[in-house]
Amino acid sequence: MVEFWAQRNDPMARARERFASGDRVEGVRAPILQSWQRCRDLGLRPDRFELPYDANLDLESPLVRAALPVLGRVEPAFLGPVSLIITDSDGTVLVRRTGDRSLDPLLDAIQLLPGFRYAERLAGTCGLGTALAERRLHHVRGPEHFAECLQGFACFAAPVLNPLSGRIDGAVNLTCRASDARPAMESFIQKARNSIEQQILDTCSQRERTVLQAYVQARRRGCTAVAVTGEGAASVEALGDTGLSRRDQEVLQEKATELLCSGAVAAAEVMLSTGRTAMLLCRPVTTPSGISGAAVEALLPSTSGHSTRLPRPTEPEPAEPARWSPQRPEPEPAGTPKAPKATKAPKAAETSDPGSGEAGRLLLVGEPTVGRFAMQTRRRLQLLSEGGVRIGTTLDVAQTAAELADVAVPQLADFVTVDLLQSVLSWEEAAETGGPLHRMAVGSIRADCPFYHMDTQFEFVPTTPQARCLATGQSILEPDLTLAPGWLAQDPVRTEKLLVEQGIHSLMTVLLRSSGIVLGVVTFYRSEKPDPFENDDLSLAEELVAHAAVCIDNARRYTREHTMAVALQRSLLPQGLPQQGAVEAAYRYLPALAGVSGDWFDVIPLSGARVALVVGDVVGHGIQAAATMGRLRTAIHNFAALDLLPDELLSHLDDLVIRLDNDALASGGGHGITGSSCLYAIYDPSSGQCTMARAGHPPPALVTPDGHVTLADLPPGPPLGLGGLPFQVAELELPTGSQLVLYSDGLLQDHRRDIDAGVERLRQALAHPQRPPEATCQAVMDAMLPAFPQDDVTLLVTRTRRLDTRQIATWKLPSAPEVVSTLRTAVTRQLADWDLEELQFTTELILSELLTNAIRYATGPLQVRMLRADSLICEVSDGSSTSPHLRHAATTDEGGRGLFLVAQLAQRWGTRYTANGKIIWTEQDISP
Repeated sequence: MVEFWAQRNDPMARARERFASGDRVEGVRAPILQSWQRCRDLGLRPDRFELPYDANLDLESPLVRAALPVLGRVEPAFLGPVSLIITDSDGTVLVRRTGDRSLDPLLDAIQLLPGFRYAERLAGTCGLGTALAERRLHHVRGPEHFAECLQGFACFAAPVLNPLSGRIDGAVNLTCRASDARPAMESFIQKARNSIEQQILDTCSQRERTVLQAYVQARRRGCTAVAVTGEGAASVEALGDTGLSRRDQEVLQEKATELLCSGAVAAAEVMLSTGRTAMLLCRPVTTPSGISGAAVEALLPSTSGHSTRLPRPTEPEPAEPARWSPQRPEPEPAGTPKAPKATKAPKAAETSDPGSGEAGRLLLVGEPTVGRFAMQTRRRLQLLSEGGVRIGTTLDVAQTAAELADVAVPQLADFVTVDLLQSVLSWEEAAETGGPLHRMAVGSIRADCPFYHMDTQFEFVPTTPQARCLATGQSILEPDLTLAPGWLAQDPVRTEKLLVEQGIHSLMTVLLRSSGIVLGVVTFYRSEKPDPFENDDLSLAEELVAHAAVCIDNARRYTREHTMAVALQRSLLPQGLPQQGAVEAAYRYLPALAGVSGDWFDVIPLSGARVALVVGDVVGHGIQAAATMGRLRTAIHNFAALDLLPDELLSHLDDLVIRLDNDALASGGGHGITGSSCLYAIYDPSSGQCTMARAGHPPPALVTPDGHVTLADLPPGPPLGLGGLPFQVAELELPTGSQLVLYSDGLLQDHRRDIDAGVERLRQALAHPQRPPEATCQAVMDAMLPAFPQDDVTLLVTRTRRLDTRQIATWKLPSAPEVVSTLRTAVTRQLADWDLEELQFTTELILSELLTNAIRYATGPLQVRMLRADSLICEVSDGSSTSPHLRHAATTDEGGRGLFLVAQLAQRWGTRYTANGKIIWTEQDISP
């Protein structure tokens, strides 16, 4: 192949050479390149051209009968050496018409003659074969042909679709020399194809009119005792004047179509919505010209409930009588309802109003084959309607893919696989069409599905229909898989087993694409259904997949945004509880199913071995609420570092929310956050005191060691952002081992119960003080969590601890310089009692500096306190509110270096204010 294509020094020849060598090919139309690929997979060679011949041509087929009149009309318009050709669905040439006889010897040389088969798998890339292979209009010019002998021609071909069956009956082709090709030829062949399809439809309509005429003639001859109430031979009687409901009329029409499909004598009883029964009779009809059809009549119940028959009309017989065929019904299966025998109506009925008795009406007339096509069309429409309802019921990608497979099996296909690109599942906005795929759903008529299972990751071989579909963006239809070698290349052993053992014989693959983004591919297979997939099946599959693609894309976008919001919120929440010894803590956080909101919690270590406990809730949902929550949480951390009391901290937070809302209103963007809530509590393990305040938040629950559960008597405060109102503080003394439970309102909210019932259930869940906080969290979530929470649920459970009196050392000292040495002696002794002799030097230096500063610059009374908790804490308190500041002393300064030394020797240090002054504190690490 390479040697031949290298002989010609032109761009197309060089392109073919690169293609044969497996290199990247540019400058070749995508359909041509894909056809070349299929030819190479089939093992075709450009220098070999052998076509099979079949002398048994069906020249009486509907396609030929419809095409000959069209060819007769356009043949006089031929200008120059142009040939029109009609083939069957397999590419076998049936008819050839040439405008210039000088072209005939050239066409004979390439076997473009009646009887020769021009399928792509035999002739390679050519107009006829490629148009039938891709089932759409195609043109191939000169060197685009795969075979050497065809490269002097240009071919324009279009498949001919039977408007009734939806199948491709064949193709119409225009062939000329490559030098004579004109752009208008493509439009010409398309118009010729449309004319042939219209001729097929007109021929069928004429045949049905003939069958209707035969029915009327037979009825006039008295072959049936059914009344004639129509307006003539060209009409079928409607049910609109019968008084039947629209639903009953649809049921009768549906059943009548089923009977017409049988084409044999049959009867069926149809139960109407009124409780009465209508009888449908199907009678075969044969026209004088030999056309076989059927007519379906309806015997409707009278409004009085009496069943009467209208008299047989007496009208003159036509000159050429039609006939019923057969005259006697065939034996019917057991259980088939029998039609009532025709009886002569009473004489009174002859003059009675036709509406008073049981009237026979012609519902349908036509050929059974056409009826079957109508039934198939109706079922396709029903499946399409069903898919619109059943696909996309949730915003879940996997569920939507499964719904698509469930709808298609078994109505459309026996097996369905839905594969999404891995990049799509990684939430990338612009996904490439290549890369690995993830099997999201499998639909099967059998329990032992022979395909890759769900959640399998794989890649399709480039020659498979799925890979071609992804590469070209076009649906692929393979009616006969035995003639599709590219499909076998994926896994020869597995695919051969599918063909032989599972009987899979036909395939469709459709691209999942929405908003210009390729999401994946859906493949439909048939095994038990003997009919191969047709163009109508492909159109139906494309409609279903297009709807599913929109739903999957919506679910994907929602999931991506929700995942981003949850990730943002979780990144702004504590990644773990900090180390501290004041409380034993555990928590639960559950994002809402309806969307991310702004709940948060915190455990913040404070100076003096204290701890701050925080739970808050920002109004709104989504990323905006999560971002606002992060801002408020950061602000609380900053305010907590100042050792503010709960009411002061909430006041500062309230001011911040007001400023944020004003900024949002001024910029015209964002959402207001007024109405957010927060609960802030400080627990001191040295005294057991808990100070708390709340801003529009539910009060915490308090569980005493004896199991008594109460809601803390905490004065309510206004939500954040209202301003102008103070926050009140409550102080409680908590016994050792008490549990303090903070939660968001999402824990209590449930549409099945009111808030009081939720509080009572919370009391019951907490009435087990012996449980550790982790077990308490789980018990509360099990008891309180709604089935479908509409708001974030946040729960923080803490169990209090107390410092032993032996862990606390306190000295009250006068404001005199000589007490410094006394303090050093006492500190040395206390450190020895705590086995912390290694900290003696640094601790004496720190306390000496702090106490000296207090004596020199502050007022009394003075107090020194040391705490042995998780760290060694030293505190010096005085009656002054002046805060010391760390600075760099100049070389000539006599002082100013004390705090610098303290900062270097201590792990942390700071100042907190009290009602009577301030406390300067330091912490030193005591870990081994």
